[in-house]
Amino acid sequence: MKLVPLFDRVVLEKEKMEETTASGIVLPGQDDKEKPGQAVVVAVGPGGVVDGKEIKMQVKEGQHVIFSKYAGSEVEIDGHKYTVVKQNDILAVVE
Repeated sequence: MKLVPLFDRVVLEKEKMEETTASGIVLPGQDDKEKPGQAVVVAVGPGGVVDGKEIKMQVKEGQHVIFSKYAGSEVEIDGHKYTVVKQNDILAVVE
């Protein structure tokens, strides 16, 4: 099954975030903190006119992005978890 987002929606697959303490200890899976999440763009909607405004999509499939912590809706398809967000919930592209 394939997710095809509509309008200005973007499908993201979250990356596992690890945090390293000052002493060098790696703390895996620190997703419960209130900070933005990092993800890979899986699919991008076509853009178009949303609420009377022309929306041009600025992200592409395969890009790594940072998005708002509580943005979007989480869905699970074929054992994979995805988050569907509006493009304006994406804060930055990681290059």
